[in-house]
Amino acid sequence: MPVNLAYFLFFYVFIYMGNAVYGTFIPLYFQHVGFTPSQIGTLLGLGPLIAILAQPAWGTFSDRARTKNRILLLLIAGTGISALLYPLSGHFVYLLVIICIFTFFQSPIYALSDAITLETLDKRGSGNFSLIRMGGTFGFAVMSIVFGLIAQKRIDMLFGIFAVILAVCFVLAMRFPVIEGHQARNSRKMPMWVLFRNRKLVLYLSANFVFQITLGYYYAFFPLYFKEMGGDSAWLGWSMVISSLSEVPFLLLSKRIFKRIQPSYILLGAGAAAALRWYLFSTIHDPAWMLPTQALHGLIFIVLSVTMANVINKEVPMELKASGQTLNGLLSLGVARIIGSLAGGIASEAFGMRSVFFYNFIVALVCIVVFAFIFWFHRSHEYSLDAPGQAKEAPASDS
Repeated sequence: MPVNLAYFLFFYVFIYMGNAVYGTFIPLYFQHVGFTPSQIGTLLGLGPLIAILAQPAWGTFSDRARTKNRILLLLIAGTGISALLYPLSGHFVYLLVIICIFTFFQSPIYALSDAITLETLDKRGSGNFSLIRMGGTFGFAVMSIVFGLIAQKRIDMLFGIFAVILAVCFVLAMRFPVIEGHQARNSRKMPMWVLFRNRKLVLYLSANFVFQITLGYYYAFFPLYFKEMGGDSAWLGWSMVISSLSEVPFLLLSKRIFKRIQPSYILLGAGAAAALRWYLFSTIHDPAWMLPTQALHGLIFIVLSVTMANVINKEVPMELKASGQTLNGLLSLGVARIIGSLAGGIASEAFGMRSVFFYNFIVALVCIVVFAFIFWFHRSHEYSLDAPGQAKEAPASDS
């Protein structure tokens, strides 16, 4: 592997190590501080509310900046510094403010790093994004085990470890080849909302959005649900290892899958796996049985994220590469997480987490039926799903 792509590989290893530390264990930290499920849902839900504002703003800044790299470095630095502010107080209002600041910087990182990586690969004409992204899978798995053991006694170390990981990511990102903001070199300014003219893209974003709502509830409340059933932090870490490593088969085969299967089928397949997973969650009572069930994660999150990243990279014009990725991040990491966290927190107190996972099963199932009909309707009537002015594609190559 060429040296410059090695920097990308290790960047994904460490950035998803940070995701394992923060994303998995922050609900347990809030519970450790003494908050109720509705308060935890509010904390985890209002942060993404800021992401709704942050994603389009940072996407526009990135496309209009002299280089996207500078924006990525700023986001990483802001995320690491704001993480260190968490343990200064356990007051609810204080943490509410901090999580909003943190999310403002943190939420666009994944979308922007994907945009930079994909553009780099396009310029080189070689390289497999899925294999580079696999570094994140292994990084997440390793850190889930390591911090799962640490969290049993010192969950308060979450933020210091996370900040160190971000510092490593900063150093690695400094070695990325320069990727310019394509609107900076000319006077052609294109607002993000141009993306909504592409009907195919809108359909894919919509289906992904609904599935991400159910994932939003999972990320916010699965650690609490697992603990409620009797699992401890170490077991939680191992469950995350299983969910992370289950992504490997898709990442290894994704290039072939994208050549042979339409994105609409791939998204619906991920939705079917999500529906099955939430149904099993609602019926399992022994935390040990949660571990094999976590293997379904490899058919859901990674499939949705990599498929959408590739579709956006191919569908949007050069001037909106970063904006397209951050729009998807706005919907999946912003609005969907808000609904999953806030509504999920309220519903959990009213009906219990087990019942809410069953409701997520119903939501995913309905989404599959509705979007399967929509995709079939367009194909059967030979309507183009492309944006106006683009050539109609054959159904077998709509990726």
